[in-house]
Amino acid sequence: MTSSVGIVFVSHSAELAAGLVRLTAQIATGDVALAAAGGTDDGRIGTSYTRILEAIRQTDRGRGVVVLADLGSSVLTVCTVLDDHPRSDVVMVDAPFVEGAVAAAVSAAGGADLHAVAHAAREARHAVKF
Repeated sequence: MTSSVGIVFVSHSAELAAGLVRLTAQIATGDVALAAAGGTDDGRIGTSYTRILEAIRQTDRGRGVVVLADLGSSVLTVCTVLDDHPRSDVVMVDAPFVEGAVAAAVSAAGGADLHAVAHAAREARHAVKF
C-alpha cells in the first residue's frame, strides 16, 4: 500500500489523544499513520511542544501531516511548533476534534491527498447527528 497522509491529535489530555488514536485506527481501515500528542512531558494536563513536534515527525511518511487540536492553548502550542518549523505539507485544521479526526482518518485511509484529508476534517463540522 502507498503511504498515507499522517494525522496528529493534540489534546490537553494524554488519555483523550490516545483514545482518539485507538478509535480512528479501528474505524479507518488501512495503514494510516496516527499519533497522539497529549498532556505535558511530566504527565499533567496541558500540551507539550516536544510531544507535538515528535508526533509530526513520527507520522510524516512523505504525503503531509494534518494536525487536529482540542482546545485553546493546544492550538497556540501547535501554532508555535509550526511557526518554528514551517512546512507547507504540515497543516493544522480547524475542525471538531472527534468528528474531524474520524473524517480525516477515513479520508487518509482511502488514499486522499493532504488537501482532501484537511477538507474532510473541516467538513465534519457540518455533520448533523440527528
